[in-house]
Amino acid sequence: MERDAERRALAEVQARLEQRFPHLHPDVVAAAVTVAHQSLDGPVRDFVPVLVEHAARDRLAFADPEAPDPAPAGGKDGADGLSGPADA
Repeated sequence: MERDAERRALAEVQARLEQRFPHLHPDVVAAAVTVAHQSLDGPVRDFVPVLVEHAARDRLAFADPEAPDPAPAGGKDGADGLSGPADA
Protein backbone atom coordinates (compact mmCIF):
# COMPACT_ATOMS: atom_id res chain seq x y z
CA MET A 1 0.00 0.00 0.00
CA GLU A 2 1.38 3.41 -0.95
CA ARG A 3 1.79 6.04 1.76
CA ASP A 4 -0.87 8.34 0.26
CA ALA A 5 -3.38 5.49 0.09
CA GLU A 6 -2.53 4.51 3.66
CA ARG A 7 -3.06 8.09 4.86
CA ARG A 8 -6.45 8.27 3.10
CA ALA A 9 -7.48 4.91 4.57
CA LEU A 10 -6.46 6.06 8.06
CA ALA A 11 -8.51 9.25 7.65
CA GLU A 12 -11.50 7.06 6.78
CA VAL A 13 -10.81 4.88 9.82
CA GLN A 14 -10.73 7.96 12.03
CA ALA A 15 -14.02 9.24 10.57
CA ARG A 16 -15.72 5.87 11.17
CA LEU A 17 -14.45 5.76 14.75
CA GLU A 18 -15.63 9.33 15.40
CA GLN A 19 -19.11 8.23 14.31
CA ARG A 20 -18.95 5.08 16.43
CA PHE A 21 -17.76 7.01 19.51
CA PRO A 22 -19.67 10.32 19.37
CA HIS A 23 -19.23 10.90 23.12
CA LEU A 24 -15.44 11.12 22.75
CA HIS A 25 -13.66 14.24 21.58
CA PRO A 26 -12.25 13.88 18.05
CA ASP A 27 -8.75 14.50 19.45
CA VAL A 28 -9.11 11.38 21.61
CA VAL A 29 -10.11 9.34 18.57
CA ALA A 30 -7.20 10.80 16.57
CA ALA A 31 -4.79 9.90 19.37
CA ALA A 32 -6.05 6.30 19.47
CA VAL A 33 -5.58 6.00 15.72
CA THR A 34 -2.10 7.53 15.94
CA VAL A 35 -0.99 5.21 18.76
CA ALA A 36 -2.31 2.16 16.93
CA HIS A 37 -0.65 3.25 13.68
CA GLN A 38 2.73 3.94 15.32
CA SER A 39 2.84 0.39 16.66
CA LEU A 40 2.74 -1.04 13.12
CA ASP A 41 6.08 -0.42 11.49
CA GLY A 42 6.64 -3.56 9.42
CA PRO A 43 7.31 -3.59 5.69
CA VAL A 44 3.94 -5.08 4.68
CA ARG A 45 1.43 -2.22 4.76
CA ASP A 46 -1.65 -3.74 3.06
CA PHE A 47 -3.50 -4.54 6.28
CA VAL A 48 -2.38 -1.56 8.36
CA PRO A 49 -5.70 0.35 8.15
CA VAL A 50 -7.71 -2.71 9.25
CA LEU A 51 -5.33 -3.46 12.11
CA VAL A 52 -5.30 0.19 13.20
CA GLU A 53 -9.10 0.34 13.18
CA HIS A 54 -9.43 -2.78 15.31
CA ALA A 55 -6.79 -1.70 17.83
CA ALA A 56 -8.10 1.87 18.09
CA ARG A 57 -11.73 0.69 18.36
CA ASP A 58 -10.85 -1.63 21.23
CA ARG A 59 -8.88 1.12 22.98
CA LEU A 60 -11.71 3.65 22.57
CA ALA A 61 -14.31 1.19 23.86
CA PHE A 62 -12.61 1.37 27.26
CA ALA A 63 -12.72 5.17 27.21
CA ASP A 64 -16.42 5.52 26.33
CA PRO A 65 -18.82 3.79 28.74
CA GLU A 66 -21.73 4.61 26.41
CA ALA A 67 -20.10 3.00 23.36
CA PRO A 68 -21.55 -0.14 21.81
CA ASP A 69 -19.61 -3.32 22.46
CA PRO A 70 -16.82 -3.81 19.95
CA ALA A 71 -18.09 -6.26 17.35
CA PRO A 72 -16.29 -9.60 17.67
CA ALA A 73 -14.90 -11.27 14.58
CA GLY A 74 -17.85 -12.17 12.40
CA GLY A 75 -20.09 -10.06 14.64
CA LYS A 76 -22.74 -7.62 13.59
CA ASP A 77 -20.39 -5.63 11.38
CA GLY A 78 -18.96 -8.83 9.85
CA ALA A 79 -16.29 -6.79 8.08
CA ASP A 80 -13.61 -9.43 8.45
CA GLY A 81 -15.78 -12.37 7.40
CA LEU A 82 -14.48 -14.62 10.16
CA SER A 83 -16.56 -16.66 12.56
CA GLY A 84 -16.80 -15.57 16.17
CA PRO A 85 -16.00 -17.78 19.17
CA ALA A 86 -19.59 -19.02 19.41
CA ASP A 87 -19.27 -20.45 15.90
CA ALA A 88 -16.08 -22.39 16.63
